[in-house]
Amino acid sequence: MNSIDLRGRVVVVTGGARGIGHAVAERVAASGGRPVIWDVDGAAAARIGASLDGSSASVDVCDAEQIATATTAALETHGRIDGLVCSAGIAGPVVPVADYAPDDWRRVLEVNLTGTFLSCRAVIPHMKARDFGRIVNIASIAGKEGNPNLSAYSAAKAGVIGLTKSLGKELAESGIGVNCITPCTADTPLLQQLTPEIIEYMRVRIPRGRFVEIEEIAAMVAWLLSADNSFTTAAVFDLSGGRATY
Repeated sequence: MNSIDLRGRVVVVTGGARGIGHAVAERVAASGGRPVIWDVDGAAAARIGASLDGSSASVDVCDAEQIATATTAALETHGRIDGLVCSAGIAGPVVPVADYAPDDWRRVLEVNLTGTFLSCRAVIPHMKARDFGRIVNIASIAGKEGNPNLSAYSAAKAGVIGLTKSLGKELAESGIGVNCITPCTADTPLLQQLTPEIIEYMRVRIPRGRFVEIEEIAAMVAWLLSADNSFTTAAVFDLSGGRATY
């Protein structure tokens, strides 16, 4: 593991109890930072937060009041929020648009896109007050290219890319950097929500010939959270193993 200096940094990780979020939280701790785990599974969040010498909160990222309460708790515990990684997400049903239930569509957009917006909205005032912050939003290659029968997920992740670019430009004259990453499929609990056909569709389109490891994703996120990333903002970083065409 290469050394990335996050000593003294307090980093909120949504969806931090599993998958990419968990790997990011582990990398933050290994780099000297304090992860704050926000997850709808409060018991798992508490267990992981304690194991990484951080803290936790039970948070549904679709609920602005829960996010506000968790933000206040993080500030009371640590005195600061230096970073935010928005990793909470769901895949949703694997069905054609014509068969997609509107309530399922709304739920996928609420978790993946609105949850990212609400989390960013909550921490930005505190980052602005200190003129320092790093926000990393977890989008997806699906947001760039679209995956068939995953219309809501693809649309939501495209929205995360757009939100990142807009917010990064809003804050560009401050000490806050806002970027996102677009990984291809990783072997996470999210993968278990997909059909074998969709999984194979995504695998064969990766020139590397394999799925990305969550530790590889966490390594890029750690650099984006660091003080070394002092210039780049409103950018999209590819982790698609060569799949992305732009």
